[in-house]
Amino acid sequence: MDNQAPNNYNSGNYNGGNNYNNGNNGNNGNNGNNGGNNGGKKDNHNGQMILGFIMVTLVALFFLSFFANRFSQMSSKETTYSEFLKQLEKNNVKTVEFSNYEMDYTLVNDKKPYEVTYYTGIVNDPDLVTTLKKAKTSEGKAIEISASVPDNTSAWLVNILSFVIPLVLIWILFGFLMRRMGGGAMGVGKSTAKVYVEKTTGVTFKDVAGQDEAKESLQEVVDFLHNPKKYSDIGAKLPKGALLVGPPGTGKTLLAKAVAGEANVPFFSLAGSDFVEMFVGVGASRVRDLFKEAQKMAPCIIFIDEIDAIGKSRDSRYGGGNDEREQTLNQLLAEMDGFDASKGILILAATNRPEVLDKALLRPGRFDRRIIVDKPDLKGRLETLKVHSKDVHMDETVDLNALALATAGLVGSDLANMINEAAINAVKNGRKFVNQSDLFEAFELVAVGGKEKKDRVMSDKERKIVSYHEVGHALVSALQKNTEPVQKITIVPRTMGALGYTLQTPEEEKYLETKDELLAKITTFMAGRAAEVLVFHSATSGAANDIENATKIARAMVTMYGMSDKFGMMCLATVENQYLDGRAGLICGEDTAGQIDKEVLSIINNSYNEAMQMLTENREILDHISEYLYEKETITGKEFMKIFREMKGLPQQEDKEALMPDDPEDEKKDSGKPEVLPKENNDTKDDTSEAEDNQAKAAIVSDDMFEE
Repeated sequence: MDNQAPNNYNSGNYNGGNNYNNGNNGNNGNNGNNGGNNGGKKDNHNGQMILGFIMVTLVALFFLSFFANRFSQMSSKETTYSEFLKQLEKNNVKTVEFSNYEMDYTLVNDKKPYEVTYYTGIVNDPDLVTTLKKAKTSEGKAIEISASVPDNTSAWLVNILSFVIPLVLIWILFGFLMRRMGGGAMGVGKSTAKVYVEKTTGVTFKDVAGQDEAKESLQEVVDFLHNPKKYSDIGAKLPKGALLVGPPGTGKTLLAKAVAGEANVPFFSLAGSDFVEMFVGVGASRVRDLFKEAQKMAPCIIFIDEIDAIGKSRDSRYGGGNDEREQTLNQLLAEMDGFDASKGILILAATNRPEVLDKALLRPGRFDRRIIVDKPDLKGRLETLKVHSKDVHMDETVDLNALALATAGLVGSDLANMINEAAINAVKNGRKFVNQSDLFEAFELVAVGGKEKKDRVMSDKERKIVSYHEVGHALVSALQKNTEPVQKITIVPRTMGALGYTLQTPEEEKYLETKDELLAKITTFMAGRAAEVLVFHSATSGAANDIENATKIARAMVTMYGMSDKFGMMCLATVENQYLDGRAGLICGEDTAGQIDKEVLSIINNSYNEAMQMLTENREILDHISEYLYEKETITGKEFMKIFREMKGLPQQEDKEALMPDDPEDEKKDSGKPEVLPKENNDTKDDTSEAEDNQAKAAIVSDDMFEE
């Protein structure tokens, strides 16, 4: 319930927000940092290869010496001259060989499994040779006596070759591996970009919906790649780069692939983190290699996703000081300045944190265009739903217009996931066609808070508290003018922690929200706690999320929207991260911050008192509908409004288009032979032209009572 409320009060944040970085794009003074990056590329590459060979050689020599010593220790053993005489007396000496410095001998009966040569130093014993001539082995044979002839040349040659030959073989093997792995330190400096040649991306602009402005900007680039002469004749040049900026899930990567698919040119795709390694200088090497390969295959497109991984500002405010990242960024700046745009190399990059990018990267001449890929409007969401549902079998109950209207604030990936979840739900229920109830369940799963926890056992008292809490939200919403209609009220717990929720969807989209509308939302949030206190004379932890969202709206009204009588139109906070969490940071002193807190508390308390007064005056309606919800567990907005109007003595109004089916259970049973709409009619009643002028940033109001 409350988990969706942040989508409702940020509608005022977008005014002028998309262009606040444009004034910083004129910084050209950082080019001096790039000088010399291209010079000496060959020397650096050769130096890395020589260093690699030296390291491998040293390691190989170490292991060669180690194993040679081990083998030598196993095949020979030093003994004393006395030990030699004992073996001679036992007739156990088989052979004796004299050299300049030692005497080697072998034994007839040695306990070792392999033959060992024993050696001892030369002793001045004139009778030794005579003794050896007379001695016999245990087998009765004469002892073989020999002496080695010294040959220093051959000994040196053998020693040299024993080291040189293995090293040569290692060098040949290492060079072969270097060529196979692409140079650098075992290929570390090689670009890891995936190359999609020609149309193998499989994506065109037809596969991207809801981003008409972004597609229009990119279609000009595609046309330039197709017809360069048409532009060069008038003196126009191909933009060197385009930066795609927007929240996660809006289709930035998909747009880049669509550009490559439309242009029929090779497409290099990689992420900013692919440039970063533990070795300093590897990222710069990969940047050089990437542009080198791109120039070979020009015209082509280079796409760097999440460029903030390497393009973060070198200012210490944004975590500057990383040598590897700064070297990579400097090399990227130099390459973007150095390549010839006439060859048809286009650089596309995507990020959802443009405020942290280096100013030198954003200036014209590097990224000439900044293309905003924002959350889709009503028309964009409808087109996105059509694209993702074109291969999904749907029956005549499906109304994509109602779904598009209810999903304000969701991005393309959410809508795609919603259609897929609806198809899975239809299969789970044994149907061959998706109906509106499947889409509604998928909407709840994706946008509200997980699946229903039907096995959760709650006490009767807790179920009554949750029932009054949720009906309090709905009743106060119905009693106010500037609120959105209720679609569903439920006290069935969900897997995301909500014990119940009240779902409200807008009748039309709006770009702006008035002060009265924001105050009405805060009052609606406070109504859950007010109902608990009014009926049970006690507060519970279930209103935590309501309080959090109400506080956010009230703080935004005071600090950013200029809706406080005390502070007037003074800006007290700015949005720090526009495309991620939209968090605002205060830009005022401590004393002012304390006064802001008091003003926010005053707004919340006034809204709470107003909600309490409304519920007190309509206590009978609150009790009746709460009991009805307690018995049913889930009621639709139409059921709620019917009871409300009957008890207030108001005439019943004609039902408007609703997202939630009147009786989803009956609809689930009716799965015999549904009438299937043609593909072009799955988008029934396209009335978006009237509503898109009044688009809201966030259309879902979902008030959950969360478990502690």
